[in-house]
Amino acid sequence: MQNMIETLGVALGDRSYPIHIGTGLLKRLDLILPHIKQKKVVVVTNTTVAPLYLAMLRSTLESGGISVLPVVLPDGEQFKTWETLNQIFDALLGSRCERGTTLISLGGGVIGDMGGFAAACYQRGMPFIQVPTTLLSQVDSSVGGKTAINHPLGKNMIGAFYQPKLVLADISTLNTLPERELKAGLAEVIKYGLIRDPAFFAWLEEHLEKLLARDASALTYAIHRSCANKSEVVAADERETGERALLNLGHTFGHAIETGMGYGEWLHGEAVAAGTLIAAELSHRMGWLDQNALERIERIFVRAGLPVFGPRLGAARYLELMSHDKKVQDGKLRLVLLKDIGKAVVSDQASDAQIGAAIEARCT
Repeated sequence: MQNMIETLGVALGDRSYPIHIGTGLLKRLDLILPHIKQKKVVVVTNTTVAPLYLAMLRSTLESGGISVLPVVLPDGEQFKTWETLNQIFDALLGSRCERGTTLISLGGGVIGDMGGFAAACYQRGMPFIQVPTTLLSQVDSSVGGKTAINHPLGKNMIGAFYQPKLVLADISTLNTLPERELKAGLAEVIKYGLIRDPAFFAWLEEHLEKLLARDASALTYAIHRSCANKSEVVAADERETGERALLNLGHTFGHAIETGMGYGEWLHGEAVAAGTLIAAELSHRMGWLDQNALERIERIFVRAGLPVFGPRLGAARYLELMSHDKKVQDGKLRLVLLKDIGKAVVSDQASDAQIGAAIEARCT
């Protein structure tokens, strides 16, 4: 198992890139070196991940004659701001980094998003590599080129589409992941089964306890299957003009929870889980999703140790927060809803009254 590597690609023409999934990949210079142009890289990480994995990655890079400039940011969703982003720019400018210098994001979704956004902006674009260290970032945020920071009025509202040169998902890093973070990552894994892969959903129902126990073989399969699903969607719709919006199942409600509660109070995956149940509840009330499917969805999230009820902010507050969502078109809120397990749609057919009723039913 130690030497097992799964590789798949994101097909975007001349901007295509590989995703490597396996154990011990932080030590694999041969996988990283082909994607680095200069003998200097910047590694953006945070105060939690740096003590665990920065030295290992640095040693790997230095063994190839590459000098490393570390930028260690504070850890947490509440630091996904302009002020923190500017710390990256200060380091890049202070060290006279060039347009060809590679930026490596070593961490979870926040670090991946901020490092990618900094790379997109610095000198109008520098190469960057994603080295995700959480389950959520390995299955979702590191793939597809979405980069962003938060605003007090809305999550991920300021950012850019900017693809990495490489995604290196070392599942060994999941051994140090806190239990709460592991469970939060499962929300995004389950999402792929719900929106387009019913066979994967059934596999998850059967193997969920293995994932919770961090079984390496099960994790590798789930991460590979999740990335394969996301890669197909991104290749077909890079800038979210159509099918890619389906990847946001639960996110419109979830982002409202994160913003409304204050960034960092709920983990992203926890908010997505509760948001997915609100979306499923709404789908059921609209006559699209049958009772059995709704119960299967609730059951798997409960087994994963994830919330199936959101916080009671009030329907009016949810709707206000959701009005800032990126899927709003011509003032109309478009939601990702379910016709069945494995069949998601983007719809603006739900009325505010129906949405409000689903929120009230699924919030405590």
